[in-house]
Amino acid sequence: MAKIIVLDEHIANQIAAGEVVERPSSVVKELVENAIDAGARKIEVTAEEGGLQSIRVTDNGSGMDPEDCETAFYRHATSKMSSGRDLFQIRSLGFRGEALPSIAAVSKVQLVSCNNDTGLGRLIAIEGGTLKQNEETAAPQGTDIIIKELFYNTPARLKYMKTIQTELGHISDVMYRQALAHPDIAFTFRHNGNTLLQSPGGGSLLQVIASIYGVNASKAMIPIEAENLDYRISGYIGRPELTRSNRGGMSTIVNGRYIRNQGLHQAILRAYHTLLPINRYPLGVISLEMHPSLVDVNVHPAKLEVRFSKEPELNTFLEESLRAMLSAQVLIPQVVKQNIGKAKSGSIIQEQFHFQSPNIDAASKGATPQPTAPVQSVDGYSLRERAPANNFSSAPAKGVERYSQPSSSSTANSSSAGGQQRTGQPGRLSVSATDYRPVYAPVGVNTSEVLYGSSEATPELPEFPELSLIGQHHGTYLIAQNEQGLYLIDQHAAHERVNYEYYYEKFGHPADASQELLIPITMEFTPSDSQKLSSRLQWFESAGVILEHFGGGTFRVVSHPYWFPPGDEAAIIEEMAEWVLSERAIDLAKLREKSSILVSCKASIKANQKLTPDEANTLIQRLAACKQPYTCPHGRPIIVSFSTYDLEKLFKRVM
Repeated sequence: MAKIIVLDEHIANQIAAGEVVERPSSVVKELVENAIDAGARKIEVTAEEGGLQSIRVTDNGSGMDPEDCETAFYRHATSKMSSGRDLFQIRSLGFRGEALPSIAAVSKVQLVSCNNDTGLGRLIAIEGGTLKQNEETAAPQGTDIIIKELFYNTPARLKYMKTIQTELGHISDVMYRQALAHPDIAFTFRHNGNTLLQSPGGGSLLQVIASIYGVNASKAMIPIEAENLDYRISGYIGRPELTRSNRGGMSTIVNGRYIRNQGLHQAILRAYHTLLPINRYPLGVISLEMHPSLVDVNVHPAKLEVRFSKEPELNTFLEESLRAMLSAQVLIPQVVKQNIGKAKSGSIIQEQFHFQSPNIDAASKGATPQPTAPVQSVDGYSLRERAPANNFSSAPAKGVERYSQPSSSSTANSSSAGGQQRTGQPGRLSVSATDYRPVYAPVGVNTSEVLYGSSEATPELPEFPELSLIGQHHGTYLIAQNEQGLYLIDQHAAHERVNYEYYYEKFGHPADASQELLIPITMEFTPSDSQKLSSRLQWFESAGVILEHFGGGTFRVVSHPYWFPPGDEAAIIEEMAEWVLSERAIDLAKLREKSSILVSCKASIKANQKLTPDEANTLIQRLAACKQPYTCPHGRPIIVSFSTYDLEKLFKRVM
């Protein structure tokens, strides 16, 4: 007797519904995407009790022919593809024909649709996959679909739904992503009578960002425009001070479809390298446009995951484009948010914000946007020091070597406030008025050619503000000013950034600087750590540290780079060992990065450490010469500003 049977269509629909309709937000996503595919310019979504009681989606799209209204609820019925070849050039959001039958199998559905302006449409009513009503009715052009009692006939599914607030959160997230992906469509979302989203639909992505994340967030956005032969990138990314505790603030959109892709997210995070604090993530909306043949959207039932045919190239292009945009910005956060525009006669003014970006406007009008000079990664550049312009005999700051020795006509050391001479001391920023400012030259290019002119151009970096030192606060923050306002600089973070860029270059060639020790440094590890460490000694060698197993749990350091901060060598190597032991998979780039951060932190001046004016000025000069002078290697801000107008408001000089 045959054991294999063909399932009843009703049961098959309920099983298929489990793949497409996971929760109320899945219903909202599928119905909104159908409305977008229908060319709607206005979409209204209303939900009750987290969508479990009812969901209503109304649009002013093209609507459906009367004879198509019932057919649309058959499995795999679609108007968006007709042959297998169409799978390789999908331009619509929906195409499988699974959404409506899957939704109708687990709910009570009422659909009214009209494809003309005669005022006569079609009414379809379905309960649990069974057709209950099919008749003519009065209706405006577009589609109005109501979903009631979701999962009423599948109590096991209903049992595992979360709280109303949780389900509402998922629906809200879907609506936010759709509004960000389609700023030209006016979206409205209401829940239990409360309006939670209302986007203008004027085509301005920045206005949609403001309506979702707030005006202050939209002010901290940087416009993105980049294009090559395969891809076009547009959208906005947030300044480093605008962060979130999770990745939910990163929206990636491919050909108008919101997707989740780990590779794209990692490329975005790499572009923010050292700009974000630990466990903080950026806010941004990045839209990618490409030929449909370069992306496969048919790999996931909910179409949230896609597969790219040239994913490594796409990730590299995205990372480099975002990094170039960020590098072209002066990323100094403003402590007090000031009003745009100044008051006249001290009167109270209404805050205004212009949502249109000049670059975006130019592109939308057909003008060619001004290209941004590419900024190469630190890997592609070596850190060189500028030859002294004025010679002083004091030693340069830690982590900064002289490009050439000072001449014999050097002057005496700068003195401290008490009149005593100050020389280089461990753990302190030594005084040097000499301008040993790092210059980023392509590897293999003579530094003098870069300094004094050649055909090779250095990357164009944003101009760091010229600052005049005022003093020091609590031995921790430098206070400076210019015509724009007041600036506070974290001296430890600033010195850490200077040292980090120096040591990162040094760790690119650590073997050249490795020196053998007369007295090896010994270290002890547990038996399990010793066994693991013995198999990873080659990673220490790649960082210029020769570590030998001396028996049992004992290891000894026989050589390390000579430029390790004196007195901190053992602590640095111990921390490197802890990191090597904790990592499941190690690569040379991560080791170089981690080692540079460890050494730069140890070599930098600390908080509560008094600096003379000469020391403070030298630190500011070296910070200004850094490639990325706005955050420390851990992503903390180095400098913040108060505009003159901010200060006037604080003291009520303006109201």
